[in-house]
Amino acid sequence: MGATPTAGRLSLLLGLGVLMLATLPRYLAGGHETRLSLMLISLAVVAVVIVLQWRLLSREARSRLPALLRRLGLFLVTGLVVMTAWHTLTSDFFGWELLVSHGATLGLLLHALWLWVRLPR
Repeated sequence: MGATPTAGRLSLLLGLGVLMLATLPRYLAGGHETRLSLMLISLAVVAVVIVLQWRLLSREARSRLPALLRRLGLFLVTGLVVMTAWHTLTSDFFGWELLVSHGATLGLLLHALWLWVRLPR
């Protein structure tokens, strides 16, 4: 505990929320009500943490957040494009639910790796 909130952490939390939302159609289509319920509860917890992190964020860090969110959006779209190409080359029809879920996962992973590489040393 005791870690100070940063714009990078908040962008990762927002990306996690988007990822969790992107997995919901898979659970709906597959009839996994228990997993869907657990995901919705987890999403509510992540939303509360996002609000708390936002309130603790300094003004300077808040000013850096729009650029990070644009970068997150770019990585999410990139993840969707890469997963579309990957699934097109390696599998039969897979459904848009799987594509959105895998694309969001790859996008968030790329965003996290980009933040990790860009950390000040």
